[in-house]
Amino acid sequence: MSTARDPGLQPERTRLAWRRTLLTVTVVAALAVRLASTGGTPGALIAGLTVLVWGALLMLCWPRGTGTGPARTGGRTLPLVALGTVGLALLGVLTVTRGLW
Repeated sequence: MSTARDPGLQPERTRLAWRRTLLTVTVVAALAVRLASTGGTPGALIAGLTVLVWGALLMLCWPRGTGTGPARTGGRTLPLVALGTVGLALLGVLTVTRGLW
């Protein structure tokens, strides 16, 4: 009985999922910067925070999406991406509630 593992298309599906995540975060960041750009100082702060979160998520997702990163990261990547996503959602709520568009 062979114990060789055949991953099939799982690695490709995983890379595509990370690429979709990065693309989605990029679009959200671009829209947030566009909305916040007319808001004066608060808008500039929100835009700056959005760009920082986008950069952090880019550093986390890029190696996984291109297949150049480690297969296992000790379970750190997913919680950090979730935290960044929640941060972007909170910035979006702040942008809408403050009427910075």
